[in-house]
Amino acid sequence: MTFRVLNFFNRPKRSLKFFGALMAATLTITTSPALAGDPFRAGDERNIGPHAEEAFEAFFKEGDYVGARAALELAKDSEAGEPLVHSMAASMAYLDEDWDKLEEEVALTRSTAETLLETDPLRGHIYSAVGIFMEGAHMMSTQGVARSTPAALAMLQQVFGHIGEAEKIDSTDPELNLVKGFMDLMLAVNLPFSNPEDAIERLSQYGNPSYLAYRGIALGYRDLGQMPDAMEAVEQALETAPENPELFYLKAQLHRRQEETDDSVAMFDKALEYAAQLPPSLTRKIYKEKCRTLGGSHETCGKEASDFVAELGKSE
Repeated sequence: MTFRVLNFFNRPKRSLKFFGALMAATLTITTSPALAGDPFRAGDERNIGPHAEEAFEAFFKEGDYVGARAALELAKDSEAGEPLVHSMAASMAYLDEDWDKLEEEVALTRSTAETLLETDPLRGHIYSAVGIFMEGAHMMSTQGVARSTPAALAMLQQVFGHIGEAEKIDSTDPELNLVKGFMDLMLAVNLPFSNPEDAIERLSQYGNPSYLAYRGIALGYRDLGQMPDAMEAVEQALETAPENPELFYLKAQLHRRQEETDDSVAMFDKALEYAAQLPPSLTRKIYKEKCRTLGGSHETCGKEASDFVAELGKSE
């Protein structure tokens, strides 16, 4: 059981992005970046910086990493006290494999979350949990599983502790329930004796913005092998995020697992239409999976994917 629990930390890239999605739950999805609203609480709204909002919407709704980086740089100047800003910066540092920057931004996530405990303990506990989780993921990626296991287990308990404290404040809070729903879903996928239905129901009932909730549900169903349910969820996500290339990528994977090759390749191609706004590592992965779907070898597809990314870089 211990090492299954450590699957949380043993997949650092997936974990950081996953918790990035959780953090996006604090953002408004209005079309005007000048307004920093709250899509969850009608009567007790929290206010975040407009640049942080813009960065998160670009990242998670539009799948536009270039736009997200630009907005994030502005947010780091004007909204440095918001833990969302440093959480996003940590995710970007991981994509860049800049481990020193990642460590710096994770530390800032935790320190700003600790400060937030004084004025908004609910969100302070939520982001304290996220910061600790990301620190554990960084530790696993830089020190290895064997060396970091004891500390990672202790961190996982701290994560659960902060979520528990947030529940004591308001167990019905929409933002908290979205975060906890994602966390419970991850547990259910990694622990065979856990029930994923409770997590999926929580996301379905409380999750908002809907493109994040349905995307999480789709990922959970995909990992559980329930492809029709996963496909239905990703279609729901696309209703409110119709231009997100990562949703096309996810849809391509679902078609591939159902041996629907033509549909899968079409979705891979659709995702690659947005390659200029994606990180090179993600573009390479999408291209390689498309090539493998068409029957190419691991070595051949890897080379073709690298060549594709290189040519894309020349055209920018």
